[in-house]
Amino acid sequence: MAKKNNKYQLTLEQVSVKDESLKQEQPVSFEFENHDEIFQIINKVEEKQLFENKSDAKEFAIGLKLFSEVMLRNRKHPLFEEFSPAFAKFMKKLKSS
Repeated sequence: MAKKNNKYQLTLEQVSVKDESLKQEQPVSFEFENHDEIFQIINKVEEKQLFENKSDAKEFAIGLKLFSEVMLRNRKHPLFEEFSPAFAKFMKKLKSS
């Protein structure tokens, strides 16, 4: 039986902009899947207190999980060729902290 991924929806909406000419009227919203339970990851990163600002922990965890899942799905892409070993080392360091 195949393992099912967790499914999420992310909505990004501008609250304010420094340059009004770049204002986006419509939020960006999309669904995605991830093999990890992202809310647990957020909690773990917050518990580690890696950052002074609790919001930084949320941004970091969400950004990392979005990026890493795309990288995993596209692991053979030349874009990730040199980066993958360093990323694996980074993840081990993060998990051990």
